[in-house]
Amino acid sequence: MTTEPLPEFPAGFRWGVSTSAYQIEGGATAAGRGPSIWDTFAHTPGLIADGSTGDVACDHWHRHAEDVALMAGLGVSAYRFSVAWPRVQPGGSGPANAAGLDFYDRLVDDLAAAGIDPVATLYHWDLPQPLQDAGGWLHRDTAARFAEYADLVAARLGDRVKLWITLNEPFIHMSLGYGTGEHAPGRTLLFDAFPAAHHQLLGHGLAVAALRARTAGPVAIANNYSPVRPAGDTDADLAAAAAYDALHNRLFTDPLLGLGYPDLLGLDPGLVRGDDLAVIAAPLDVLGVNYYNPSGVRAPEPGSPLPFELVELAGYPRTAFGWPVAPDGLRELLTGLRDRYGDRLPPIQVTENGCAYDDVPDAEGRVHDPDRIAYLDAHLRALRAAIDDGVDVTGYFVWSLLDNWEWAEGFTKRFGLVHVDFGTGARTPKSSYAWLRDTAIRPGGTRDGRTATAPADAAPAARRATSDAE
Repeated sequence: MTTEPLPEFPAGFRWGVSTSAYQIEGGATAAGRGPSIWDTFAHTPGLIADGSTGDVACDHWHRHAEDVALMAGLGVSAYRFSVAWPRVQPGGSGPANAAGLDFYDRLVDDLAAAGIDPVATLYHWDLPQPLQDAGGWLHRDTAARFAEYADLVAARLGDRVKLWITLNEPFIHMSLGYGTGEHAPGRTLLFDAFPAAHHQLLGHGLAVAALRARTAGPVAIANNYSPVRPAGDTDADLAAAAAYDALHNRLFTDPLLGLGYPDLLGLDPGLVRGDDLAVIAAPLDVLGVNYYNPSGVRAPEPGSPLPFELVELAGYPRTAFGWPVAPDGLRELLTGLRDRYGDRLPPIQVTENGCAYDDVPDAEGRVHDPDRIAYLDAHLRALRAAIDDGVDVTGYFVWSLLDNWEWAEGFTKRFGLVHVDFGTGARTPKSSYAWLRDTAIRPGGTRDGRTATAPADAAPAARRATSDAE
C-alpha cells in the first residue's frame, strides 16, 4: 500500500456500504415470511460448504438498530440493503404482507434519523419458492409478478428511499443459478438458461415503470462486470474472449441502453415479444457497477459445450476466495464502459467492491485486516483515476458492512468491515472500518457538513427494534 495520501473525491460523492437480505437478516419465518429458493437450496444436504443456512445469518432482523449505529459511526451517507421478496409476498403474488413491510419501514426510518440515505435493492436472488415451482425466471410470468412486487414496496417506502435498484447481478444469478447449478435454484442448463436473462431484464423494465408510477426516486440496476483478458493472442483466444465479454458484460447492458442483445450470443429470437426491448431500455438514472476481479479466458478444448474456457490469471495476489486482486481492473472497467456506450451511459455508482479474507480476532478481541485496507486503498485510487479520466462516477459502496452468510460458501468467507461472531452475533469493527472512516469518508471529521457519529438513541432504538420484530 502506498504511503501517499488518498486523493479527495468530488463534493457530494456518495459513500456507502452494501448488504443483502438473505445473507444478513435471519428471521426465516418471522412475521409471515415465506420460503425462498435459497431456503430450499441451503437446506438441501451437500450444497453449502459448511452445511449452514441463512435461517439466522447475522440476525439483522433483531439487531438492525445496532447495525444502523455502526453505519452512522462509520460515517457513510448511504446504505444499500435488499428487500426480501418472500417477506413482502410469501407466495410470490397477491397483496402485501404488511408485517413483513413493517420491518423495512422501521429500517428506513432509522436510517433517515441517522442521516443515511436508504438505497433499496428489490431483488438480490431470493425468489419466493412458489414462483420457482411455477418455472422461476425461466417463465415469462415471473417478470410480471416482479413488477407487482415492486409496486407494493414502492407504495410503502417510496417517499423515503433515495435510490431504487431493481436487480442485483442478473448475470451471476442466471449463470450460477440456472446455468451451472452452483447457486439456487440449482439448475444446470448452460446456454439454455438464456430465458432467465431475458425475463430478468423484462422484469427490470416493468419494475422501472411501476416504481416511476409511485415515486420520483431515481432508478438503477446493479450489474456485475469483469474485464476480460485473453490468455493468448491467437484468433481462437480472441474469439473466446469476445464471446465471454458478450455474455458477462454486454448481455445485461446492451439491451438496457437501447442496443438490443449482442449478436454473438445467438439468443432464441422467440424469447423477445412485442415491445420487450423498449420496456427493457427504459432510461436509467444510475448504472450500478459491481466489480471484484477480471477474468482470464482462452479458446475451449474441442467438444466443449461452451465457446470459451475460464482460466486463472497469473501474477496477482489473491483473496481468501481465490479471486485475483487487480485494482486497475476497476479503472479499466469504468473507462471501458464510457468508451463503449458513450452518451448512452448514465452516471455510475460502484454498488459493490470488496474482498474476503480470513479475519480472526486477536487475544484482545481486536480484528486487524491489513489486506482489506490495502485492497480498498488501491481500488479507491483506481476509482479516482477513472473519475480524473472523465468517467461520471457519483458513489462507492463497500461490500460489505458485515461478515455474512456467503451463499454456497456458507459462513466460510468474511467480506465485512465489521467482524461477526456467528455463534453470538457480536459485532466488532475491524481496523478497515476505522481506516475507511478516517481516511476516505471523513478525513476532516464530518460527513456532508455533519458530524458522523452514532445516534445518541442507538441503544433504545435497538431495544425497540427487537421488541417490535418479535
